[in-house]
Amino acid sequence: MPHLTSGAMLAGFGVPMRATAATAEWVELAQTGAPLHWVVVDLVDGPGRRRDPRYAEVVTRLRDAGVRVLGRLNTAYGGRTFAQLVGDAHHFMDWYGITGFYLDRAPTDRDWLPECRRVAATLHAMADGADSHLVLGHGIHPYPGYAEAADQLVTYLGPWTRYRWSQAPPWTAEHPPERFCHLVHSVPRPHLETAMRIARWQGAATVHFTDQDGAGGVDPWREPPSYWDEAVEILRNQSPPSR
Repeated sequence: MPHLTSGAMLAGFGVPMRATAATAEWVELAQTGAPLHWVVVDLVDGPGRRRDPRYAEVVTRLRDAGVRVLGRLNTAYGGRTFAQLVGDAHHFMDWYGITGFYLDRAPTDRDWLPECRRVAATLHAMADGADSHLVLGHGIHPYPGYAEAADQLVTYLGPWTRYRWSQAPPWTAEHPPERFCHLVHSVPRPHLETAMRIARWQGAATVHFTDQDGAGGVDPWREPPSYWDEAVEILRNQSPPSR
């Protein structure tokens, strides 16, 4: 079951990225008090094979800046087993003290929902009272039942060209904005305010907009957008998303 606190959540940024040299930029931005809801860190398609001191330092610095850190678990659209996912989660906890998770490539159909609930319940139990925030990285709107299986759903992940025409299905109005996250790349600066308005109209409290386009296979989330300061200012000045 979701573990979010009650009350309206102010809009903020979610950052899905890999742990690279660029991570230092996100740490510095976090230290400025930017509204970061969470940062996902991923060593090598998960926690890697062994503890990496450099990775541990990144996690510590983000935490010291007051940022929630999530470990990336690749569900492979339901292709990875319960044991594999829980095993990776154990490594994140043992090596880096991470107790919150981003389940990337999460299935969207009804069939995987029971398994999703099983994984979520296990991860929350493993956290043993620590912060066990769980985000399902669907990338599109899934079967509605998933909204009760995790703290947040990523219901849009992709380019601006599709996002500008996107719509939220009616069932999302039954849930508060803090349940939803939109991650949009290739957003030109002149369209940034429009992108912010779309997220607010669709009721997504966690967002990430970047002008990075991921060309050549480069992760579009690996470094902040060129208009980061403006995005922060716009987000801070707008009223919270509402239903």
